[in-house]
Amino acid sequence: MTEPTKQPPKQKSANPLPLKERMKVPRQHMLEQPPLERATNFTEVNLGYSEELARQEAARCLECAKPVCMIDCPVGVKVKEFVQLIVAGDFMGAAAKIREDNVLPAITGRVCPQEDHCEGGCLMGKKVQPLGIGYLERFVADYEQRHLDISNLPKAPPTGKKVAIVGSGPSGLTAAGDLVQKGHEVHVFEALHEIGGVLVYGIPEFRLPKGIIRQQVDYMRAMGVVFETDVVVGRTVTIDELMEEEGYDAVFIGTGAGLPQFMGIPGEHLNGVYSANEFLTRINLMHAYEFPRYDEPMLDFRGKNVAVIGGGNTALDAIRSALRLGAGKAFILYRRSEAEMPARKEEVKHAQQEGIEFQVLAAPLEFLDDGKGWLAGARCQKMALGEPDASGRRRPVPIEGSEYEIPLAAAVIAIGTSANPIVQSTTPGLNTNKRNYIEADPTTQRTSRKGVFAGGDIVTGSATVILAMGAGRRAAKSIHEYLTTPGTW
Repeated sequence: MTEPTKQPPKQKSANPLPLKERMKVPRQHMLEQPPLERATNFTEVNLGYSEELARQEAARCLECAKPVCMIDCPVGVKVKEFVQLIVAGDFMGAAAKIREDNVLPAITGRVCPQEDHCEGGCLMGKKVQPLGIGYLERFVADYEQRHLDISNLPKAPPTGKKVAIVGSGPSGLTAAGDLVQKGHEVHVFEALHEIGGVLVYGIPEFRLPKGIIRQQVDYMRAMGVVFETDVVVGRTVTIDELMEEEGYDAVFIGTGAGLPQFMGIPGEHLNGVYSANEFLTRINLMHAYEFPRYDEPMLDFRGKNVAVIGGGNTALDAIRSALRLGAGKAFILYRRSEAEMPARKEEVKHAQQEGIEFQVLAAPLEFLDDGKGWLAGARCQKMALGEPDASGRRRPVPIEGSEYEIPLAAAVIAIGTSANPIVQSTTPGLNTNKRNYIEADPTTQRTSRKGVFAGGDIVTGSATVILAMGAGRRAAKSIHEYLTTPGTW
């Protein structure tokens, strides 16, 4: 008779609270800058947890037998395990546990929409507020940054294989971090002058400080990743040249979806009308947020009206930035209702607290010329919600005779982006879909070119940082198998 398999003994929890008591503890609020104060500066809004608050929040965890929070995390962070380490006061151990699956914890702790992933799956959320997993991740990452000496990080034995990463956004950085830990030689090529991709040019300082990104990049340098800036792959060097002349055994393409979309309405050519890409890049990489130390005169909005068209996180980033640049009146124009806005609820709340006006169920029909080629205003139309469209949201329907005009000094169009075309146009045999996004297997991230992988927004279209990171992890796993196991392509 076969003896039953012995189960490993269940580890005793370090949590001092009985399970029933944990549900009674309210979610610990993270301190924030006061709204009227933060609306005038680019300093980070959320101020983080103290050690005491972090342990109090971590103690709420129910330590589920089947942690859905981990299952729902696109990069598979072992939430239950790192939270238990926080409860025990082992903050460095918690950081190490997160880094097993996430090489950018200080970034995801700030900008990941946890409510759609780990916190959305938290069992507590069925009756009370879910565990503050994002807040705890941020706390642990910041604690690690203050206490860790990165000058002597352990390195994996070299495999002799060489991988090129095209783009230093979230998918590229994640793939690079996972691959270098496997012992591969990893080179990241970035087209701009600063590493980070959309993390540095697309997300404002008050949500994700540049110093945090640089710290994470420095950590990766200490791991052995090599970064090269001002290299436009497809122009400076092609994919074929990287593989055939420079000896790279595999390439990962993570160039993002950086081509802005416009509305196709009259007046979009006027001075004062910006794409969100240009607007946020001017602020983030040209230091408009440090005016007057850095002079960016085209963004002098002091006392002027500024509108942003769109309802996503990028739209909110843009309008909150305009407010901080001195806009006299800053408002969102969104063609659906607030309930349909895809932006994070926390960002909507922060914007409303700061005084942003939301004109929902409204859309511009035309941008108005002042007679000298500059924007003077917008002619808009009120909308009503009709039947659901392909996205599942109710379709906005124009209300006849509801047109109105608003005076504007600047308008920012934040309705989405499309595929950056440079790599596709210079890489023969690289298959793309009808929207020019690279075709890649959703499980392995392999493309139609042997040894070439792709992931993130250049494959899926605009998505979140954490979903791009998930693609980077899958690609790294697949690249490692390709490089170490013959016949896997």
